[in-house]
Amino acid sequence: MDIESGRPLPVKLLSGQLREGGTTTSRAANDTLECSLQVGPGGRRLSPVSVVWMQGTVMEAQPDRDRALILDETGTFVVQGVNSIPKGKPCLSQGKYVMVMGVIQAVSPEPVIRAVKMADLTNDAAIHRKMWKLEVEDSQHRLT
Repeated sequence: MDIESGRPLPVKLLSGQLREGGTTTSRAANDTLECSLQVGPGGRRLSPVSVVWMQGTVMEAQPDRDRALILDETGTFVVQGVNSIPKGKPCLSQGKYVMVMGVIQAVSPEPVIRAVKMADLTNDAAIHRKMWKLEVEDSQHRLT
């Protein structure tokens, strides 16, 4: 939780963690879904998560449907609200490596995130891809 704003900080996740380990714990008045996740080899449970930071490659951009399909190393996830993101449209090209911060809308059968921020990481994609799983593991270790 960000102390100054009172908003939850995004948790770095892989799509497979939402798909396989996500269980709905509640739906708040603002239509925010909170999920309880098991992570790591020991199945540690994270506190309920509602805001996530995910990265992957744009597989399909659907601006007419206000969404995009993203692939990370564990599977695909859908990002909704892409037309409302400042500077988000330049990210919406097939093959671009992007980061997405957003609010969980669904965990199965496929994770769905309502985007709050998107950024194009394509220029340094090789490094970002290589480091992403380690960043996710490190950040989750600190949360448990």
